[in-house]
Amino acid sequence: MTQGGAPARSSRRHALAALGALAAWATLDARAAGRSLPISSALPQELAQALAQHQPLVVMVSLHGCPFCAEVRNNYLAPMHEREGLPVVQVNMLDPRATVALSGEPTTHAALVRAWGIEIAPTVLFFGQDGREVAPRLAGGPNDFYSAMLDSRLEKAREAILH
Repeated sequence: MTQGGAPARSSRRHALAALGALAAWATLDARAAGRSLPISSALPQELAQALAQHQPLVVMVSLHGCPFCAEVRNNYLAPMHEREGLPVVQVNMLDPRATVALSGEPTTHAALVRAWGIEIAPTVLFFGQDGREVAPRLAGGPNDFYSAMLDSRLEKAREAILH
């Protein structure tokens, strides 16, 4: 040990700095984990609101506990919803929660997923006028090109609703 115990203080200072950095990272991670999307309750109204903003309605089909769904929600769709006001709602795969189908008929989240023929979570859909899909679905978990694929489909969906 050097004069005055400097190495011990220095080590303690480094340890406290490392703990502080870890706490900050955990706070950011917890905040991201806590992100959510609006849950669909009436697709016709949700679509009408999106179209009034000259946007497609983005629907994320999610599965409770799915880590890929959490990644898409936390790192892609929720930030776009928060920053840009992207009209997006979530439909939960096995959820018996009531909603209204694009046809105007009462249904459940699980029944919508079956009617759409979706078997993979997450799946992102893009709806335009008359409740038609206006861009290819984006199915499966994120990869190195997920952001580019999402942007490409959003661009195609936005073009479709403007024409």
